[in-house]
Amino acid sequence: MPTVFIRNKLSNVQGDLRENKKMMEVVIVAIAATLGNLLMGWDSSTIAAGMTYIKKEFVLDATLEGLIVSMSFIIGTVVTIFSGTVCDLVGRRPMLITSSIMFFLSGLVMLWAPNVVIVLLARIIDGVAIALAVTLTPLYISEVAPADIRGQLNTLTQFACSGGMFLAYILVFSMSLSDSPSWRLMLGVIFIPAVAYFLLAVFYLPESPRWLVSKGRLLEAERVLKRLRGIEDVSGELALLAEGLSPGGEATSIEEYVVAPASELLVNQEAEKDYIKLYGPNDEGVTMVAQPVNGQGSMISRSMLSQQGSFGTLTGGGLKDPIVTLFGSLHENTLPESGGSRSMLLHNANSIFSIGETSSPFGTSDNLHAPLMSFQGGAGEKDRAYGSKDILGMRSNSSLRSNSSLVHGNAVDAPKNTNIGGGWQLVYKSADGAGGGKREGLQRVYLHADTAALSHSQHVSFVSTSGYDIPIDGGEAYQAAALVSQSVLGTHDMLHLTEVAAKGPKWRALLEPGVKRALIVGVGLQILQQAAGINGFLYYAPQILEKAGVGDLLSNLGLSSASASFLVNIITTFCMLPCIAIAIRLMDISGRRSIMLYTVPILIVCLLILVIKQFFQINSVVDAAITAISVVVYESVFCMGFGVIPNIICAEIFPTSVRGICISLTSLTYWGCTLIVTLIFPYLLQLLGLTGVFGLFVVGCIISWIFVYLKVPETKGMPLEVIIEFFAIGAKPGTDPAALGIKG
Repeated sequence: MPTVFIRNKLSNVQGDLRENKKMMEVVIVAIAATLGNLLMGWDSSTIAAGMTYIKKEFVLDATLEGLIVSMSFIIGTVVTIFSGTVCDLVGRRPMLITSSIMFFLSGLVMLWAPNVVIVLLARIIDGVAIALAVTLTPLYISEVAPADIRGQLNTLTQFACSGGMFLAYILVFSMSLSDSPSWRLMLGVIFIPAVAYFLLAVFYLPESPRWLVSKGRLLEAERVLKRLRGIEDVSGELALLAEGLSPGGEATSIEEYVVAPASELLVNQEAEKDYIKLYGPNDEGVTMVAQPVNGQGSMISRSMLSQQGSFGTLTGGGLKDPIVTLFGSLHENTLPESGGSRSMLLHNANSIFSIGETSSPFGTSDNLHAPLMSFQGGAGEKDRAYGSKDILGMRSNSSLRSNSSLVHGNAVDAPKNTNIGGGWQLVYKSADGAGGGKREGLQRVYLHADTAALSHSQHVSFVSTSGYDIPIDGGEAYQAAALVSQSVLGTHDMLHLTEVAAKGPKWRALLEPGVKRALIVGVGLQILQQAAGINGFLYYAPQILEKAGVGDLLSNLGLSSASASFLVNIITTFCMLPCIAIAIRLMDISGRRSIMLYTVPILIVCLLILVIKQFFQINSVVDAAITAISVVVYESVFCMGFGVIPNIICAEIFPTSVRGICISLTSLTYWGCTLIVTLIFPYLLQLLGLTGVFGLFVVGCIISWIFVYLKVPETKGMPLEVIIEFFAIGAKPGTDPAALGIKG
């Protein structure tokens, strides 16, 4: 037994090393894309510091000072209105290239700037660059990243932004120690890293494969996927991207399956007994069988739909959105890896779905030639795996074929590699449904193993739809949940969809129930992010610290008041980095929703401390220390949670066809709220005082926590297309469970 354990551990370590090597390309691509966010952080720090010297040179009044600072917000708001629509038309990469050019030009103009008008011009150009980087980088990373590490890679945007702020404040602090600091150099030096950003965007970053598929450019999409994934067989993911063009919506059903070894009993059933056969590699034939079940019910009926078994009951029975419960039940029934080991249960599950050695449950394998699927449809039909062009009725120029997954044309055949990440498999079955009637083409099945259910009981029995008893014993069989809907593969719909997408996004698609529900989540998060008070802290933290006497303490070091302020900001931004590093580690383990639910209470505590201490007489040194710690903790914790996660979620929950438009709407909300908070904060400060404003932020944080708990689902580890499918089917409260394909 120890020998087997050691062999399994060594196999897992070897698989991890191979997977890490394969994933390096997509990690480097994501890091390169976040250079725009680094430049945004750099710019926000240098303009905040540079205004100290610009005011002295041009003798600005309050109006001009505010206009210079807020000009990038105003322009960013305008640019955001159009950026999503344009990026859906021309692609993600050209917009990132445009952002790099704008950063470069703004730096050059600022280096020259002889008067206030030219300074404003530089800020206008800079606003365009920032808007494109903030809006499109999370979208781009979400579309190129694998589901398993998508959250980690998207958190790099916040790390880059805070890193840019930290590096900029170091530069500004160093320059402030000189006799005559040059604000032009402070603000203009950004053109140097902008050159690196431009070169990487032009010569290294690939176009988003999802965007390429939406335009019917399948050959290019396949090349990009092969490069990013480090494997030759990307047929499963390519098919997934094609399916993502047509979410199932109301036509999608939730079904329960048991995946079991292909025994003689199951393989030789009568013709009417339908099941999906999973084929092994190297022509081994049928190795596993996925069969619909009745009886006790798997995770869908047990966890998703509560004791009442009604999706409508979930909606009417409480304030929590049923989408939250739906997503949460999936993650509760997936056992995460801890450390470098895994349970034998997950190891066995790997052998079902991904033949060969893998580094994570259901992960990609070096030997992924299968499983392929076939459907036992009739007595005289020969058992064959889906992927055979004669079964699918495909033309000879089918896009996905047995050797090289993509050849040419706009048709996409069923894939050989069914792994689509996050423990999900994309398989197909005949459209001849149990409900009677024959439908054209195939049905796609997003299959997800319910491994956690079997960890509680090793001896369970299910009754299949064909009446057979299916034993689950010793981890040899697994429950699985499936989203089943009409496939676009092998039909004329595929060509039609790519032609429609190539013409550009349709605004009426925003009225679809699933999209509207996703917009509520995305827009709500962006509004509440600002209600939590982060911009008040970022722009007025120096004043808060100065009032508490932090500047006086630092002045004892022989620093000027400006240099002392910059040093405080260096410390603050430096403290953000380890917090964001923790968030990167946890984003795909604990998840987006959990991180927000645990970090928002910390923000509330920090704000309450700043409010309550005003009512007590405290020693000046203690007061300064408490204030400084509260401000640093607030900003650092905000960055690891509410600072980055809204953008991550917004980049995950919208359909490919309107993702750009929807990102524009959520980003427009962000820019608009930022501008409003920036403009009204001084008036609130004058009207309510600092204590009153912090009290408002406490209320904003409480409302934010309630909104996240009730409305924001957990999206970690799920392919984008599966997330979209869930939003679509969950958008109709009160739907009868039978309509969702739920038994019991």
